[in-house]
Parts: sequence; C-alpha cells; structure tokens
Amino acid sequence: MLLRQFRIGPVQNFTYIVAGRDRGEGVVIDPSYGIDPVLTAIDELGVKVRYILNTHSHPDHYAGNQDVRARTGAKVAAFHTAPLDQDVSLREGDVLTVDGLPIHVLHTPGHTGDSVLYLFEGHVATGDTLFVGECGRTDLPGGSPSQMYDSLFGKVIQLADATVVLPGHDYGPTPTSTIGWEKGHNYVLKPRTREEFIRFLES
Repeated sequence: MLLRQFRIGPVQNFTYIVAGRDRGEGVVIDPSYGIDPVLTAIDELGVKVRYILNTHSHPDHYAGNQDVRARTGAKVAAFHTAPLDQDVSLREGDVLTVDGLPIHVLHTPGHTGDSVLYLFEGHVATGDTLFVGECGRTDLPGGSPSQMYDSLFGKVIQLADATVVLPGHDYGPTPTSTIGWEKGHNYVLKPRTREEFIRFLES
C-alpha cells in the first residue's frame, strides 16, 4: 500500500493520498486549501485517483475537490446526507475497492451529522471525529455531544489497538497515532457515562 500525508491549508489540515500499490489506483482523502503539493505528488507518484473521499462537509476538508477532480477525473464520494457535489453517496458499511484495497465506511456523527471514517489496511482516516489526543468540536451547526459519545465509544475505540489513526488536522503532539495510544492517553476517551461526557464537552 502507498500512503502519503500532506499538511496543507491555513488551519493545519491533513490531506492523504492512498493507493493499493505504487503507481496504482488510489484515492485522495479530504483535499484541503492549498492543494497544489498534492496535485504535484499525484503526478510524481503516478497514482490513478479513482475517488476523492470527504470525511465531512466542512470547507477545509473539501476545498480541493474540484481541482483534484479536474486533474484526475476522480469521483467525489461522501456520506449521502453531506451537502456536497458528490458522485458517490455513501452509507454506513459501504466498501469502496481500489486496486484490491478495500476501504470501509463508518458513519460517526458528532462533529457533523455527515461525518465518516475510512478504514483500510490497518489505518483509519478520522477526519474531525478524532484527533491525536483530542476529538472534534460538537458546538458547530450539526454537531452533537450525544452522537459524538456514541461514535467514539461505540465505534472508534472498538477498532483494533494497532490501527493507525490518520487525523484531519495536525493538532496533536504527533501527526499520527494508534487507537491503542488514544485509549491510553486521550483525555476525551476516559471512561464516562453519556451524561458525564456531554457535561464534559459542554463545560
């Protein structure tokens, strides 16, 4: 598998290129502002981008969609309720396959109602659901502390400890981590009841 992480844009976004193999078919996850370094890398790596995967519908995670689509002809994929110009409308449990690499879709509302994770070959692109050492905000339109609780404790921490976390922003002490590290070090993931979690996020 080929994986490249790019820190671009004014708010420290991470955009990812993922491909099944060198010079094979792949995807771009969350193309942000300042997409030129990613476009250059697509050409240099020889990746045939089939899909643009958006983790949610905030502009800093889809600002580069049209540039990538114009350069590569890739199809934009997002959760079916996301108010985006999408070619492929995703739902919980869907699987996209590129060059033999299956990419699983997990719906994780909380930061937005249309937030999803993309799980592939021991890695998970978490968007703004989970950062290294933190979670995304729930006080923006469409956010929900209660849904974030279900997403984090019902889905995210159920993933294998060795799963590599690929966050949507460079907000933590390292650019990536693992689910096991987050369970042991992320203060947001301390055991809490739903009510305690909601009070914690709203405090």
